[in-house]
Amino acid sequence: MEVVFIARSTLYTVRGGDTFQVLQTARHLEELGIRVDIRLTHERIDYARYDLLHFFNIIRPADMLYHIRKSGKPFVVSTLLIDYSGYDKQHRRGIFGLICKLLSADAIEYLKTMGRYLQGRDKLISKAYLWKGQQRSVREILDRAALVFSGSVMEYKRLVQQYHCSIGCIPVPNGADAEIFNFDDSQEKDENLVICVARIEGIKNQLNLIKALNNTPYKLLIIGDHAPGHSAYYHQCRKIAASNIQFIDYTPQKELVKYYQKAKVHILPSWFETCGLSSLEAGAMGCNIVITDKGYTREYYGDHAFYCDPSSPESIFGAVDQAARSHFRAGLREKILTDYTWDRAAACIARAYDQILEAI
Repeated sequence: MEVVFIARSTLYTVRGGDTFQVLQTARHLEELGIRVDIRLTHERIDYARYDLLHFFNIIRPADMLYHIRKSGKPFVVSTLLIDYSGYDKQHRRGIFGLICKLLSADAIEYLKTMGRYLQGRDKLISKAYLWKGQQRSVREILDRAALVFSGSVMEYKRLVQQYHCSIGCIPVPNGADAEIFNFDDSQEKDENLVICVARIEGIKNQLNLIKALNNTPYKLLIIGDHAPGHSAYYHQCRKIAASNIQFIDYTPQKELVKYYQKAKVHILPSWFETCGLSSLEAGAMGCNIVITDKGYTREYYGDHAFYCDPSSPESIFGAVDQAARSHFRAGLREKILTDYTWDRAAACIARAYDQILEAI
């Protein structure tokens, strides 16, 4: 079986959680004997070579429409459905912020897509998207897809509610790489060390995190580069950070191990998270997890995490303080290594591929 993964044009230049999902899923599918090629949406693709197309990020339909029509091949979508409209409506500034307050989530995503294209920060391969818009484009994709993979049941329910679809779905949780993130319990944790591994941008909410931990006994390491178009936000974070806050540039996964190994707490106080891949990695490495209560996080972590309200520095500090003072919740690591691994995700996807191709 040969499958092509088709991903956003900035998959490697603007790395995010989907970058690791694409790479890790491809790697583990190949270990199961499925050949996987990864292509970016603007690249020329020889569709005849493949049995199936696999897309990522349903909120980026402009990356998909062209290939669906051009190929005539069956396809699946890993939805990665996120909703940043709450942040966009409440925290965007300037004219765009005022416009966002008046628009639906889909209309906001349409404006963002067009903005990235017009500013030269992204490709627009599917010209039909211009007149179809966001919602119609997503619905067309869902109507034609053989199947979708959601990261959680909560995500699928949101998809159905938002797009009024009845598409078949297999929940496939994201994972942590157990080969890389191998916790050494003989090493002592730094009880006051808190880390946040994420791109620095408004949606990840490092500004409120800094406000929460400034001039406290906790040392905070913010690990990651700022996202394109978010340099002002990054400089604002640097400007207000007290001496107990440090910034570390983007760090490859293997080099993150030493930070996860030492930290007592990992935090993602984002305005929305599907699962937070860095939280899964940190949990596998023996960190107590503080994470936003916005998104699908409770389905992943249940009672094993400490939750915070991203709008409240007081809530963020309270959750960090509680996590730092608590013993490590060993059930979290066991749950991650049992339920949230890339080989398990790949096995679910491989079975679905077989079912789709057998039905053709």
